[in-house]
Amino acid sequence: MTHTDPVPDSVAPRPLARRLLAEFLGSALLVTVVVGSGIAAAQLSPDDTGIQLLENSTATVLGLAILILMLGPVSGAHFNPVVTIADWFLSRGDPQGFSAGHIAPYLVAQTAGAVGGSLLANAMFDVGTTFSDHQRASSGHLLGEVVATAGLVLLIFSLVRTDRTVVVAPAVGAYIGAAYWFTSSTSFANPAVSIGRMFSDTFAGIAPSSVPAFVVAQVVGAAIGVGLALALYPSGAAMPHTHQGESHV
Repeated sequence: MTHTDPVPDSVAPRPLARRLLAEFLGSALLVTVVVGSGIAAAQLSPDDTGIQLLENSTATVLGLAILILMLGPVSGAHFNPVVTIADWFLSRGDPQGFSAGHIAPYLVAQTAGAVGGSLLANAMFDVGTTFSDHQRASSGHLLGEVVATAGLVLLIFSLVRTDRTVVVAPAVGAYIGAAYWFTSSTSFANPAVSIGRMFSDTFAGIAPSSVPAFVVAQVVGAAIGVGLALALYPSGAAMPHTHQGESHV
């Protein structure tokens, strides 16, 4: 390629506005999937919470993988504040790494999208929007969030640092689906999603009073995940960052 050749769209830097739109849209649709499938599950299987969780987790697995594939080439498909911050931290020594100046805009887009997704799901199922009264902040739930978030961050960046981003979408979907079942908290693992889900008093909701503790647990889990990624893969492959058009969640 000469200097006069156009840069292919697959590797061209993405304007920040386009990336923020992708993060907003992805976060919104992710929460719409989680909350909407939770409402549908409660309506379809009102007497069996196990079946409700199976229906909810299956929709989330498929929806998350599709959203990563669809929007990853634009923004990296973070959809998660702790993933954004971890990306910056792990790539901060790389001139091509995630810019610290883009952290705040990403977090705002993700959180606004998550709230919008909850409102959209409520409207589609005509359940109204009220704060959830589903208390979740027990010690077991918080430990579950630490475990879920640590595993998610470790998975993402172990794949990134070993140049296996092609499998991120199915791997992350599969991990979240499994974590619905093996963690006591059903694996929120995402501060933006936690905030969004407090706006729906349904199967997938979380009480506002539980959200701060969940966010703290998620931040702790993310720090553990980053530490493990560095310990296991100290000199990872070249990071495929968002402005290069690659997806790493």
